[in-house]
Amino acid sequence: MLPSELAPEPPLPRSRREQFDRIVLDIVTEIDDRWADRLGVVEYAVEDSPELPDDWGTGRVPLSSLIRGTGAEPTRLVIFRRPIEHRAPDRADLEALVLTVVVEQVAELLGIPAAEVDPRYTDED
Repeated sequence: MLPSELAPEPPLPRSRREQFDRIVLDIVTEIDDRWADRLGVVEYAVEDSPELPDDWGTGRVPLSSLIRGTGAEPTRLVIFRRPIEHRAPDRADLEALVLTVVVEQVAELLGIPAAEVDPRYTDED
């Protein structure tokens, strides 16, 4: 096969936001494909940060939000980019933290231990 016949490589993400979105997409796609028969319809989204009430206090900022679907409304899992990036000093830690957040939320939806959702998950707390 000639090089010109190879499928073109997708462009590398340029911004931190694009890199984060790619990490989330890769992880979510793999986990959702594995558990689609039990999860049903789940909408996944990335937002910069959660909207917190003025009286939130000094509690930790959430890394994600999970809203269970009802009737015609699908379940919605939102990953918050900036709080996760703030806790991850490098790309490997960023990928591990995104994996942890997604796996724990999917485990909550399925009612199973997080370690069953994905073999890469480790509970380091």
